Amino acid sequence: MGKESLNDYYEALQLSPNADSETIERVFRMLAKRYHPDNDQTGNADKFSLLTEAYRILSDPEKRAAYDVRYDRTRTRRWQVFEEVSPSEDIDDDRRMQEGVLSLLYITRRRDAVNPGMGIFELERLLGCPEKHLEFHIWYLKEKGWIYRTDGGGFAITASGVDAVTENDVLLRKDRLLPDANGSGTSSEKSDK
Repeated sequence: MGKESLNDYYEALQLSPNADSETIERVFRMLAKRYHPDNDQTGNADKFSLLTEAYRILSDPEKRAAYDVRYDRTRTRRWQVFEEVSPSEDIDDDRRMQEGVLSLLYITRRRDAVNPGMGIFELERLLGCPEKHLEFHIWYLKEKGWIYRTDGGGFAITASGVDAVTENDVLLRKDRLLPDANGSGTSSEKSDK
């Protein structure tokens, strides 16, 4: 099966995948004004075209549902950190798992700073590792003060965790990130160093 290329329309509109239709329309209108080609100061025809395409798909319930299926499948495949689900004694695998958890929680907070949590089931799905194998890593990251349990029961990254991500360039390799609006393997969450 070939690699599926998919524009991240949520990233293009700077929205959470949970955004409602009213929010999608409001954000689209704001960004469309900013990037419309007739805007002499901030106009950008390519960006405007992508925004228009994103709005066309995400504002139509049927098209959005079909897009969400492909989006989830692509996102899951790109975030798979491990090929196997068996626990490993390898310290490099432990480090990669911890980096994977931190990267996911960092990006989740960047996308929605007000509701930054991610549940254990979503972490399991995206990392390709059952909860039992995540227990040690969750414990370690909590003890370091890099993550915490939210009121909703999920996990979120702390300010110290964000510092660890940015200072140590912890984000996963570019080929593991969602594509940016241009389809390249980077994301706006990737720190510019």
